[in-house]
Amino acid sequence: MVIKNTKSLCPECGAVLPAEIIEEDNKIWIVRTCPEHGTYKALYWSDAEMFRRYDQYDSPGSGLENPQVTASIEECPTACGICNNHKSTTLLANIDLTNRCNLNCEFCFANARACGFVYEPDFDQIVGMLKVLRDERPCPAPAVQFSGGEPTMRDDLIEIIKKAREMGFNQVQMATNGIKLARDPEYVKQLKDAGLSTVYLHFDGVTKETNPFIKLSKKAIDNCAACGQGVVLVPTVINGKNDHEVGDIIKFAAEHNDVVRGINFQPVAFTGAASEDDIEKERVTIPDLLDRIEEQTDGVMKKEYFYPVPSVVPISELIEKYTGKPQITFTAHQHCGAATYAFVTDEGLVPINKMIDVDTFFEVMNNMSQKIDDPSVINKYMTLAEGLKGVHSSLKKGEYSNSTQFWKMLYHALIKHDFEALKEFHWNALFIGTMHFMDNYNYDVSRVQRCCIHYATPEGRLIPFCTYNSGPVFREKVWRKYGKDIKELDPLDNLE
Repeated sequence: MVIKNTKSLCPECGAVLPAEIIEEDNKIWIVRTCPEHGTYKALYWSDAEMFRRYDQYDSPGSGLENPQVTASIEECPTACGICNNHKSTTLLANIDLTNRCNLNCEFCFANARACGFVYEPDFDQIVGMLKVLRDERPCPAPAVQFSGGEPTMRDDLIEIIKKAREMGFNQVQMATNGIKLARDPEYVKQLKDAGLSTVYLHFDGVTKETNPFIKLSKKAIDNCAACGQGVVLVPTVINGKNDHEVGDIIKFAAEHNDVVRGINFQPVAFTGAASEDDIEKERVTIPDLLDRIEEQTDGVMKKEYFYPVPSVVPISELIEKYTGKPQITFTAHQHCGAATYAFVTDEGLVPINKMIDVDTFFEVMNNMSQKIDDPSVINKYMTLAEGLKGVHSSLKKGEYSNSTQFWKMLYHALIKHDFEALKEFHWNALFIGTMHFMDNYNYDVSRVQRCCIHYATPEGRLIPFCTYNSGPVFREKVWRKYGKDIKELDPLDNLE
């Protein structure tokens, strides 16, 4: 049964082709036919019922008021970007600081050491990229993540972090393998003092079999804890390799909740050479991951507790209408990712769904937004206060005894604009999320057009994640254009 029509790519030649998203055997597939290479059918989602549930949260945005590129819709995804056809603003920007690395991981978007040249924008170029992001309208990009390669190989990383803070980014993140953080606790403190918000730590498992550098990972986490530097664990999940440890990763995060703020699971994307057999054996979709989480947490973190990214759009819309100021809105495609929160308590891990009826909460937020938008409403404050009674009733349906604490935090944030209470909320809460970035096999152009994670480039363009790393692979073009040829790369550090 055909559910939607979209565009996809031929995995062989990269041609942009008409495609159908179909349901078959309670799974969702994407099918397209290349005149030269024939028909290709790839798994899109492994649970059709969950696919339809997430479809209810479809919420396209209106994109940038000042896109970098003007293009026809037929040129997508080869005309990035960000172009006038793109429907989301930047929620998180990535900037590759270097393609040098002290590891050589098999599954790496950057594939750094295979390049044969160094890509490393200078300080002024990076400042230019940051300026493009802060000049976005209607809302400047709020968050930037420095990536690579391995960002800690740059000598000026601390100055770059300071500059990002100075330019107004309220979230400054760094994606790292953690090796230098494990070896140099003073360096971790310097990063923290410079304004680094979060360390995104590559963390594929809790055993040496799944994470050969587990000792270094733990040491890096300990060093971050010593100076209060927050960490998010980032596991690349591969079926048959480390998918059996997702529950243990959650348990590990909960045990280290003083420093670990969350987990961002990333089901593997086959961005390099892969056989159809590899894809069939190793593919993990979002529903697959959530099934494993439910099973391996003994039903504590249920699959149904996770919601798609745009489910929170009503909250942004409410704040925008109440304050009259444009807000960052999470209009990512509803099938790009999923997330929930759990609270680390003396009673164990408590899902937020035990404290609040989440569906009712979002419904109340939406109703409040509509009422405040009504031209006949004179006192927005009173309308908001009255609407919060509905929020309170949704909390009463929760099963967790301390729902009152959660209610007080919401009241202080929405009514009094006192966000100190939310800091306490975030400190005790554990974010559990997943983003499944695409590859040439499951590529859906409609998802690209909604991407909210954008790479900034030295030429002043912003590129959606899934055209930067797959599909047209702008990363290779950008790196080659601004790279410098070398005779040999730096030798690997001795990591034993």
